[in-house]
Amino acid sequence: MAKETLNKIQKKAVEAIGSPVLIFAGAGSGKTRVLTHKIAYLIEEGEFKPEEILAVTFTNKAAEEMSKRVLSLLKQKNVQLNIGTFHSICSRLLRKEIHRLGFTRDFVIYDVQNQIALIRLVMDGMNIARNYLEPKTVRNRISNFKNKMQNPSAAKRSARTILDKTICDVFKKYQIELQKNNALDFDDLLLFPLILFEKFPEVLKKYQDKWKYVLVDEFQDTNRPQFLFINAIATVHNQICVVGDDDQSIYGWRGADIRNILDFEKSFPGCKIYKLEQNYRSTQQILNAASAVVKNNENRALKELRAMNGAGDKLGLLETNDEMEEADALISVLEKEIKMNKRTFSDFAVLYRTNVQSRALEDSLRRNGIPYKIIGGIRFYERKEVKDLLSYLQLIVNKKDTIALRRVVNFPPRGIGLKTVDKCVQEAIKSKQELFDVLADPSKMNIRGKQAEELRSFYDIISKYHDLLDKLNAGELVRTLVDETGIIKHYKRQDSLEDLERINNINEVLNSVDEFMAHNPDMLLTQFLEEVSLLTGIDRWNNQENKVTLMTVHSSKGLEFPVVFLTGLEDGLFPLYNSLHSKQELAEERRLFYVALTRAKQNVFLLYANNRRRAGADQFYGLVSRFVREIPKDHLENIKYSSALTRKIIGSNRGYSKMEVKRTVTIFDDFRVGDQIEHAIFGVGKIMALSGSGENQRVGVVFKGGLKKKLIVKFAKLKKVS
Repeated sequence: MAKETLNKIQKKAVEAIGSPVLIFAGAGSGKTRVLTHKIAYLIEEGEFKPEEILAVTFTNKAAEEMSKRVLSLLKQKNVQLNIGTFHSICSRLLRKEIHRLGFTRDFVIYDVQNQIALIRLVMDGMNIARNYLEPKTVRNRISNFKNKMQNPSAAKRSARTILDKTICDVFKKYQIELQKNNALDFDDLLLFPLILFEKFPEVLKKYQDKWKYVLVDEFQDTNRPQFLFINAIATVHNQICVVGDDDQSIYGWRGADIRNILDFEKSFPGCKIYKLEQNYRSTQQILNAASAVVKNNENRALKELRAMNGAGDKLGLLETNDEMEEADALISVLEKEIKMNKRTFSDFAVLYRTNVQSRALEDSLRRNGIPYKIIGGIRFYERKEVKDLLSYLQLIVNKKDTIALRRVVNFPPRGIGLKTVDKCVQEAIKSKQELFDVLADPSKMNIRGKQAEELRSFYDIISKYHDLLDKLNAGELVRTLVDETGIIKHYKRQDSLEDLERINNINEVLNSVDEFMAHNPDMLLTQFLEEVSLLTGIDRWNNQENKVTLMTVHSSKGLEFPVVFLTGLEDGLFPLYNSLHSKQELAEERRLFYVALTRAKQNVFLLYANNRRRAGADQFYGLVSRFVREIPKDHLENIKYSSALTRKIIGSNRGYSKMEVKRTVTIFDDFRVGDQIEHAIFGVGKIMALSGSGENQRVGVVFKGGLKKKLIVKFAKLKKVS
């Protein structure tokens, strides 16, 4: 193992064995390098066998990267490594042990959509009106209860209002229904191992004996169940190494507890503490600006980050009039960066505090013909057609899954309506059978004719493939199922571009099953569904695409880009208005700002608008974010931007003025086919097609290298060249 790539402190942290180890790893300080080298060191020194080491992180992408690096350091391929996310590690444990709690090992994992669907059914059964209580709200509250390790009874004891008590009643019924469906939600994956450890001490001992050294990445993001899981495993051997940065703790809203890292010494007395303060990502200007802000938080471990990449440029600060001008100013800077510094689109990340901010940014990128991708929109596996196919597979694996059954019993359309399903539900309750089983004999529900035939046919298809689970390769099974159910034929009949995309998405699922089986030939369909259910939005991100990346600051955690644009920097937006009156929440917003800045390797541009349209209001008058004001002025460079927008007050209502915004064109050429033109980003090209006239003129251009683009003249800022 090449330890010469480690600096002095990193090397000490890697070689520290025999006591608990806490590593404060500042942003860009090489924490993954330390973790992977430590795993390799423990194995090479013969201290622990590979299978005796448990390493836990928060995303599948990070776990995969760690595994690759460790195997590369060990120069071995066939090493059994236990590296995964909390949810995947706990899920694997439960597959072996959950039968003790009354579930079967082929349990399914409900994503947020399925959780809400089940809660909706529970609320309907309890006659709770939707205008009184939203299923999504109930789902969020239940998740909060579980993060605090409160069961329905404990939650109800602390309830103060009738509404709170109603939510607790739904919570209780929801847990009963989950078990009936042989299903767990994401939070249960973390809670159930703890229940097993408490009820069955022999299970706890089994895993304490199995995992003799524990490593945890991003320890500042752990919640109470995650901490207790790690503590239960590691406390007997006292061999644990945790890595994290309290300044990057940004998930308090979903239960993460910053005290887990700040109070680690109390939990594991005698631990050795190392601080990684050499930064290999950003420039000193960026680090100084980020540190100047986060230092205003009170409860934090002191650290001074030193950039190994030099001083760098000041952070650019752009004041704009509104969100449209903000987007155009961003494009202007982006174009200059491409032209002056020879950057590519993939060098840029545009970050924002809330998803709704992306609309104006997307509009401007589209107008200027700049390719982009959004991280954190509708995830691939949440799309309707994909979810329908996955529901078929979940029902085949677990016939108790009534949520999956309800979703696909009439897809593709079979003429089985809600009233028919209700009859089946009533029969299942009356005869004390599973909902799926009553489909075998529709006559008992007085269902006749075509509906009866379709119900029996659906029952036969699911039963047939359930029986084939152990006999057919998962890839073969899924392809045959898609063909027999006629899903692709259904979309082909619709004959629209949207349906063509849906067919492509279904084919992508088929390819992903094949790919999974190629890498895991001994795995079953259950394991594929488990992997899919635990994927996060960032896991499918392809950083090889030459596109500008748009995402929330939360989604950017763990990533890095040469240039970062941070938009919407007004008080009330970043930091959010609700955090301004809570010291704790404001501290987390400040850490989020710190995370945003430290994603950048070379340049940061900060943008804010004096006016911004918000939902439910014509205009919001903004004050530049307090976080920008906390950055010393000698780290900032004010960048002037002249707008292509004109504004005119067109009237007022109850003291509020209405403003009309128009885009003006200062330069306009009367282009002809064959003209040579120059675009700020795409370079020199030739006009091959024209349509429209005046400001609405559109051009089809072929640029050097064969790149073809359709552009609107008034937005593209084209120049004729001789």
